[in-house]
Amino acid sequence: MNRFVTALLISALFSLTLVVHGADPTKPFITPPAPKFTDAERHAELARRRAAVAAKMEDNSVMILFSGQPRIYTNDVDYAFRQENNLYYLTNLKQTRATLVMKKAGGKVSEMVYVPKRDPRQETWTGHMYSNEEVATISGIKTIADASEFAAFFSGVKSKSDASIGKVYLILPASDRDEDGRREYPAETAMAKDFSAGTVVNAAPIFAELRQIKSPYELKMLQHAVDISMEGHMRTWATAGNTSMEYEVQAEFEYVLRRRNADYWGYPSIVGCGPNATTLHYEDPQGPVTKGSLMLIDAAAEYDHYSADVTRTFPVSGKFTKEQAEIYQIVYDAQEAVARVAKPGATMSQLENAASAVIEDGLFRLGLIAEKGKNQHRRWYMHGFGHWIGMNVHDVGQTSTLAPGMTFTNEPGIYIREDTLTNMRDSPETQAFIAKVKPAFEKYKNIGVRIEDDMLITATGVEWMTKNLPRSIGDIEAFIASNPKVN
Repeated sequence: MNRFVTALLISALFSLTLVVHGADPTKPFITPPAPKFTDAERHAELARRRAAVAAKMEDNSVMILFSGQPRIYTNDVDYAFRQENNLYYLTNLKQTRATLVMKKAGGKVSEMVYVPKRDPRQETWTGHMYSNEEVATISGIKTIADASEFAAFFSGVKSKSDASIGKVYLILPASDRDEDGRREYPAETAMAKDFSAGTVVNAAPIFAELRQIKSPYELKMLQHAVDISMEGHMRTWATAGNTSMEYEVQAEFEYVLRRRNADYWGYPSIVGCGPNATTLHYEDPQGPVTKGSLMLIDAAAEYDHYSADVTRTFPVSGKFTKEQAEIYQIVYDAQEAVARVAKPGATMSQLENAASAVIEDGLFRLGLIAEKGKNQHRRWYMHGFGHWIGMNVHDVGQTSTLAPGMTFTNEPGIYIREDTLTNMRDSPETQAFIAKVKPAFEKYKNIGVRIEDDMLITATGVEWMTKNLPRSIGDIEAFIASNPKVN
């Protein structure tokens, strides 16, 4: 069967088959329709969020939130625009040069959005701009002003001509980078310098606290991003056997993102085969797809500003070798240990300890560490068990104690990198370690396994948001065996 015909069969299969939890795990998962909300539902959700923010503001204060800024890719070409998270959290507005002002005085809160006036000449080049009516329809905020008027407003705030304004809330990062470490806040940073000491209050902790607990509205958005991601992963399992290069596999995953109208990925896709699976953030998929090797795919969709984060490691040929399965099972068991501990009142450090204990025991059993209690397992497990997810793939949070509505990843991993032993600092202890683990290292080297699922804390425990994506060795092998492929 040629590749073109095979691709058509796969596409048809993925278009016609729907998996629900508890159904046959050998069938592909198809993303359900995107969640839809009425204007009234959206307005109620955004108003609830703004009220929660206002409740944390001091009386006689003002909060100013700016839109994100276009970033130059090259010459006159920008990167795709993505709105600043906190402004979007309160308004759902995706346009540049939008500014939200919330004023609290005498216990009453007023809200205003500044947006640029529509410009037909600019729209000819870059597309539709919001009208005032559209801003109100999207955000639920009724008071709209032209962006050109903001300078006069800010001048009044700075000069304290309005006696009802004492404190000024701005988003100020801990460093010169935003919450995701990628973009400076030039407007906010410069503006803060215009005020006397004690006037400016950093609003970032307010949003970090509120965004950590997801509302039912938010969870529908996040679950849709998870659903798109699951469909993409299962497509790669069915097609990897037809490919020769990693970038072909990445294309199969990202095809699903486009087809399901995701914003696109929540982070650059990681698609590594064989030794490349031992590089944690491997983002240059130029390696070959080799039969008998494991392929690690850490890739996920973002939908309406909410990002999933999903990883699976699977055998290209459809069957795990004994050594691959032994490493995989340790990681799987570590995930299970995390899920048993995850519940309201537990801490992230307790979850980390649960994962680490299983991995340490497993690596010791396989001979990949010489003794327990010395953190030797960190040679092969370098990262934490997980992190918050939401409007960023590594989302903000103010507490490490779990509560209902919090969402996080469960992603232990083991990476037997070929150069690990040669790159260790030379010492008698190192030489003793190498001598002890070298036989096992030769057996397992170049195996990299990470399994990552998205979790929701409920009132009684934890829900696997990625539950429809096969995870066990048996289910993954059964899925690959039951779907079109060329080995």
